[in-house]
Amino acid sequence: MTTVRIPAGWPATEEQARAVQDELRSRVVLDEDGPGPGTGHVTGVDVAYDDERDVVAAAAVVLDAATLDVVAEATAVGRVSFPYVPGLLAFREIPTVLAALDALPCAPGLVVCDGYGLAHPRRFGLASHLGVLSGHPTIGVAKNPFTFTYDEPGPARGNTSPLLAGTEEVGRALRTRDGVKPVFVSVGHRVSLDTACAHTLALTPEYRVPESTRRADSLCRQALKEALSPGETGVSDYRV
Repeated sequence: MTTVRIPAGWPATEEQARAVQDELRSRVVLDEDGPGPGTGHVTGVDVAYDDERDVVAAAAVVLDAATLDVVAEATAVGRVSFPYVPGLLAFREIPTVLAALDALPCAPGLVVCDGYGLAHPRRFGLASHLGVLSGHPTIGVAKNPFTFTYDEPGPARGNTSPLLAGTEEVGRALRTRDGVKPVFVSVGHRVSLDTACAHTLALTPEYRVPESTRRADSLCRQALKEALSPGETGVSDYRV
C-alpha cells in the first residue's frame, strides 16, 4: 500500500479548485475513439473514505479486457485533500487515485471511474480530471444521473438514451441488464461516447455495474479497513 501526502499547492478553496478545472478542461481530448472493447487492459479505480479520521483509500484493479481476469492491483491511502463540495469531489480523491495508478506494475489501459466525465456541471468530472493528469484514456460510469435528465432507455440490455443538459448530450443512460436500472456513461478523456458504452457493456456480463468498478470498490474498502485497524501493517503510515 502506498501512502500519499497532499501535493504542495493543492487547491484549498472552492475558487482555487474551479480555476484549476477551468484551466485543465481545455486539455480534454474528445476526438479519439480510444482502445477497442475486449482488447488490452481495463482498469477500475474507486475510493473509500473515513471522514471522521480524514482518511481516503484508493484502489486500482487491472483486468484483462478479453477475459476480465485480474492482472494486477494496487492501493494507496492518504489524507482527504479537499472538503466535500458537490461538483468538486475529484479534488478529494485525485492524489490518492493517481498514487494507486502509479503503483501498478503494468500499463492500465482504459481507466474506468465510478463517477462522471463530461456529465458534470462544469464538464470536468473525475474521469476527465484523472485522464488529463495521467494521460490515460478514461470514462465515467455512474450509478445515478447527477443533475441531468434522460428518458428511460428500452428494457433490453444494450438499450440507451441521451443524458441531457438542456439539449446537449453529455453522456448516455445505458441498460446493462434486462429490466434493471441503467448506468450513466460519459466520456472522460481520449475516448468516444460510443466506445465508452461498448466498454461498459463488455464489463457487465453479470452485474449492473462494471466488473472493474466492483473489484476496485471491494479492494479500496479492504485497504481502508487495513489502514485503520490496529495491528495491521501500514496503520501508522497513513498519518502523513
